[in-house]
Amino acid sequence: MHTNRLYFIDAVRAFAILMMLQGHFIDTLLDPLYRNPIYTAYNVWSYFRGITAPVFFTISGLVFTYLLLRANAKGDDRKRIKKGIFRGFLLLLIGYSLRVNLISWFTGYFSPYFLVIDVLQCIGLSLILLVFLYSIFKNHSYIFSIVLFGIGCACFLSEPLYRDLVIDDVPLFFANYMTKVNGSVFTILPWFGYSAFGAFLSTVFFRHAHRNRFKQFTIITFFIVGFLLIFYSTDFLFYLHKVTEYELLYRSASFNYLFIRMGNVLVLFGLFYTLERYLKQSIISRIGEKTLSMYVIHFIILYGSFTGYGLKRFFNQSLNPWEAIFGAALFVIVVCLISFYYARTNHFVYDLARRFMSLFKR
Repeated sequence: MHTNRLYFIDAVRAFAILMMLQGHFIDTLLDPLYRNPIYTAYNVWSYFRGITAPVFFTISGLVFTYLLLRANAKGDDRKRIKKGIFRGFLLLLIGYSLRVNLISWFTGYFSPYFLVIDVLQCIGLSLILLVFLYSIFKNHSYIFSIVLFGIGCACFLSEPLYRDLVIDDVPLFFANYMTKVNGSVFTILPWFGYSAFGAFLSTVFFRHAHRNRFKQFTIITFFIVGFLLIFYSTDFLFYLHKVTEYELLYRSASFNYLFIRMGNVLVLFGLFYTLERYLKQSIISRIGEKTLSMYVIHFIILYGSFTGYGLKRFFNQSLNPWEAIFGAALFVIVVCLISFYYARTNHFVYDLARRFMSLFKR
């Protein structure tokens, strides 16, 4: 089957990583005095910052599953499956390692902060789950699509059931993947839902991207479905509750941020897919190839991974808006320069991991 490279994906990833860099910087260092809904600028910034994580999870599911499907079409998906599992566990390892404080460990203090779950662990686990689902349904393409779409909807609709989940008598290592009460930033639910929707989109792209006018039709669909989710998904859920009297639908509609954010993601996809011809081989696409490296670099500089000495230690919640804006711009530039100088692509991180693992095979 003929397949096309999805160039707009790199641009979307670049947008997401840049939004994440400035978002983490401002959120960490901005004085709480200015975190007030009365400020329009803060409201706009906060809204767009909320798009970042859904984009990352959706993109990860889309790209990863698309590569699996393409490898399967060539009759050689075993290597891709092994690589996917390796990357999934690698992301888990990197996610935990970035919260290591070696200085603290050397003094004999091991903080439970090390077990907090963040975006990398959730994406890593999501990739492993997608490999599992792919292995079951790879010979049934349309069933695979339906299952992925159903899982995405189920993760979103059931969110009220685990929103305030508290898990006792379960080791912290496992509990943190399902509850935020111990400090986890992300949990596998509902965020795996975005990866599942991304994987669903990959099946659509893989089956139809070679057809005439597919791009035009897809762009229009992205915008229409995206705007419907943003502006009408809440009303639709209330309507379903009225028809079915199913209480969970009412609770989902009352705090409907997941479907709205999915709408934001689709509109963003539509925008970048429209501009794809202008983004090929651009600096934006090159940034999109370095997301993992940039994530690791920014975490070390901002949060002080391994040493405990990062920008947060010296400027935590102390900057005024102008200092935060100019500081965020400088921070983004520095992280980009470091990643461009030391890491050609995300494979820089993967290669380091492979070299490290090879030491134990000798």
